[in-house]
Amino acid sequence: MPEPLIRFKNVQKAFGEKVIYRGVDLEVYPGETITIMGGSGVGKSVLLKLLIRLLEADGGSITFHGEEVTTMSNAKIGQVRQRIAMLFQGAALFDSSSVADNVAYGLHEHYRYTMTEAKIAERVNWALSLVGLPGIEAMRPADLSGGMKKRVGLARAIAVQPEVLLYDEPTTGLDPINTERINHLIKGLKSALNVTSIVVTHDMKSAFSISD
Repeated sequence: MPEPLIRFKNVQKAFGEKVIYRGVDLEVYPGETITIMGGSGVGKSVLLKLLIRLLEADGGSITFHGEEVTTMSNAKIGQVRQRIAMLFQGAALFDSSSVADNVAYGLHEHYRYTMTEAKIAERVNWALSLVGLPGIEAMRPADLSGGMKKRVGLARAIAVQPEVLLYDEPTTGLDPINTERINHLIKGLKSALNVTSIVVTHDMKSAFSISD
């Protein structure tokens, strides 16, 4: 049995008097797709944000490749965020920037000294093609449908070629056709990129379609 890639052990989190976790345990293995389900407000998305330290755990241990995440330096967390990318629930695109600039955001953040602008443009094109949206680099988020925004957000996540993809409610607000398109992409990216995926969703059909 391989070692877990990601491990949560006795993780605790509260916001004021509202206790979210009293002791969460979770193991995620390389290459698998797991789905986290639950009602609204129970802390599904919080789990993803704790992993990449967008939120801080109140107690317990979170490890990635055996290294403790909760006590890492900011520089080390920056390296983790190159390897673990997240698709946010609302896609979280920058409205004032083009699609190309949105997709390139992580590349400029993490590889500004090691990738040329030509290489970045090439990677942006590759990522958009992978999500079925080639040639829309010059468009703005305001010009995109909800399904296209989700796919651009996904292109931004995969542009850094991560080991792990975190999906926060990837099909929320989408019509059935776009929901199926996103589910197909999640499964296709697992095969194409050999990524480990953690998906937060309340969509039962999606969960059974994409999960190991």
